[in-house]
Amino acid sequence: MSEQIRAVVFGGPALDTSSTRVTAVALPEPGKGELSIDVQFAGINFKDVMVRRGDGPYVTSWPYVPGIEVAGAVRALGPGVDGFRLGQPVVAYMNDGGLAEVAVASAALTVPVPDGLDLAAAAAAPGALTTAVLLLEHGRLRAGDSVLVHSAAGAVGQAVVRLARLAGAGPVLAAVGSPSRASAAEAAGYDRAFVREPQLAQAVREHLGGSGVDLILDPQGTTQLDADLDMAAAAGRVVLFGNATGEPFGQLPPAGRLYAGTVSVGGFSLAALSARAPWLLAAGLSRTVAQLAAGELDPRITIVDGLDAAPAAQQALAESRASGKQVVRL
Repeated sequence: MSEQIRAVVFGGPALDTSSTRVTAVALPEPGKGELSIDVQFAGINFKDVMVRRGDGPYVTSWPYVPGIEVAGAVRALGPGVDGFRLGQPVVAYMNDGGLAEVAVASAALTVPVPDGLDLAAAAAAPGALTTAVLLLEHGRLRAGDSVLVHSAAGAVGQAVVRLARLAGAGPVLAAVGSPSRASAAEAAGYDRAFVREPQLAQAVREHLGGSGVDLILDPQGTTQLDADLDMAAAAGRVVLFGNATGEPFGQLPPAGRLYAGTVSVGGFSLAALSARAPWLLAAGLSRTVAQLAAGELDPRITIVDGLDAAPAAQQALAESRASGKQVVRL
């Protein structure tokens, strides 16, 4: 019988943990251009929730091992892989398979962990923190720009506010789904948190003296796009980077509305970058790890012990009961 390891497995789509189990699976072996990692820490991400719900196009077959962030030691090298050594501490972005005792990652999406950087912090880098770094670059943040982030109490939002401050941004605002999340966002450093409601755009514009927001980062699919355009400043940018609601994407606005507001709307996806431009994702991950090592990023990590705790952590994220970043210690 082949060697086995333990992993978190989704047996099929579900809104809760009913289809999730921690069970034995076959030990994965690295193929060409890959390496395997003895996982010491693995991140919990909202993508886990979206996959578990059965949101398309994430899952092509069940059962499914989730997990996009791992930190640990190199276990084995696949054909054609150099630049890494066995036992070397590394961190990797993965589209799946990370919530397991051993994970196989693309060498192109794996970077060394520098001496002195805690592996628990490093495990937060590939997904949430790299997303924050690349979002601000993709959104062309300039010194003095105002920024608004939807779902700002989460791990991405908490990283964005820190990075925006370092870049010299102007007012940094949050949009959240409930008053309790507003408190968490303001505690993370946002100047003001607004609860999403029909008057959101008007309230934000009034707060900014009518000028609007220069950069809006939105993981709510297209459900908030009308509000985003209403509160965008002239020459403002809206970057859509997720679909937390799971609702089908709506139509993008007509060109006339974009011309009239001199506003641009763009999309961002780590998964798409990993497939189409892995070098860009890897460069962003390297910069993120360097900022962690330099103390420029300080993720608010909650460590949960053992794979058996991962399903409950995912459910807490699904129910908006978790702020910041949860990392599983194996």
